[in-house]
Amino acid sequence: MAAAWVLAAAAALALWAAAAEGARSPAARVHRHLKRLNKPAVKSIESPDGDIIDCVHLSHQPAFDHPLLKNHTLQMRPAYHPEGLYDDDKRSVASDNAGEKPMLQLWHQKGRCPEGTVPIRRTKKDDLLRASSLRRYGRKRHTAAANPLSIDPNMLNEGGHQHAIAYVEGDKYYGAKATINVWEPKIQQPNEFSLSQLWILGGSFGEDLNSIEAGWQVSPDLYGDNNTRLFTYWTSDAYQATGCYNILCSGFIQINSEIAMGASIFPISNIAGSQYDISILIWKDPKEGNWWMQFGREYVLGYWPSFLFSYLADSASMVEWGGEVVNSEPDGTHTSTQMGSGRFPEEGFGKASYFKNIQVVDSSNQLKAPKGVGTYTEQSNCYDVQNGNNGDWGTYFYYGGPGKNSNCP
Repeated sequence: MAAAWVLAAAAALALWAAAAEGARSPAARVHRHLKRLNKPAVKSIESPDGDIIDCVHLSHQPAFDHPLLKNHTLQMRPAYHPEGLYDDDKRSVASDNAGEKPMLQLWHQKGRCPEGTVPIRRTKKDDLLRASSLRRYGRKRHTAAANPLSIDPNMLNEGGHQHAIAYVEGDKYYGAKATINVWEPKIQQPNEFSLSQLWILGGSFGEDLNSIEAGWQVSPDLYGDNNTRLFTYWTSDAYQATGCYNILCSGFIQINSEIAMGASIFPISNIAGSQYDISILIWKDPKEGNWWMQFGREYVLGYWPSFLFSYLADSASMVEWGGEVVNSEPDGTHTSTQMGSGRFPEEGFGKASYFKNIQVVDSSNQLKAPKGVGTYTEQSNCYDVQNGNNGDWGTYFYYGGPGKNSNCP
């Protein structure tokens, strides 16, 4: 009898050990991570590009996995929008004449999410397997933001990131807005990306940088294709341990049922053809202190709670607008990954990519034209930026380039 008991105990122990080993296996870790990211859906929609959009109940979204959001009272609308938000309506007539058309997301062709849910792009096993590690999935590399105040020549390709941006600094900023021309730049290597975005920045470019970012990106590593996608990003420690793209970690709280973070934007601009753009506004609600995001005129997407940040809990000290690429220097030469449309700024409308009507939100919650706009690029022979100002486009700039060329070896 005792021998049988010992054998049974040994068998149970072996089963427990096998289960424990299985739980530690890479496959089990991937499964757990997918379960954490993909919340139960009320409805699922298959997009023409192969994405699956899950309509997840508002209160079940990934944000609420954050320990400080367990008892959070969901804010369904900002207390205040910035003053002067629609003062540029008079410019829209000129924009319409320039051939610009309203934007949609590709998955809308197959359906919509019901009220009370948020659309979330489903993470697939292959998405995780492309990442350098599960821990780094959905995160930018350290030192991803452009530091236009650095004059260190060794910083030219620090971390492999290159930029062509316009920026303001030296004041307190409570938000920023831009209308961004949308393209589908070619990416040379799957581990590279090309994006066009605005950055709301606080702190130093060392270990404590706070950043809120939004725009469009092409990132084969993150999404598994070369589609142009709407994205957001945040970090409170210079891209080290906090923050992520879209809602791939807890932080950003989405309230909108129409627009999915990370979903494909459609349609896309063509060289010498129709031009399309998106409008993005990020601002700090002066009453609650949270940072809100609006896409286009109609879609208030959600907010980043102010407690996620240190410096940005108060205000931003710099705002940047423009393009960023990863240059992994394949074969020891500059990448041919394109920024913007892949054309240089001097080619102008219909060929070069643009940001127009760039604005900042001041301490009285007013949207205003930025003062003292600077421009910055690490290697202007690879990617460049040229700014200007006129009655229709307000403060604007053209930016981008082809990367590798005869002047950028």
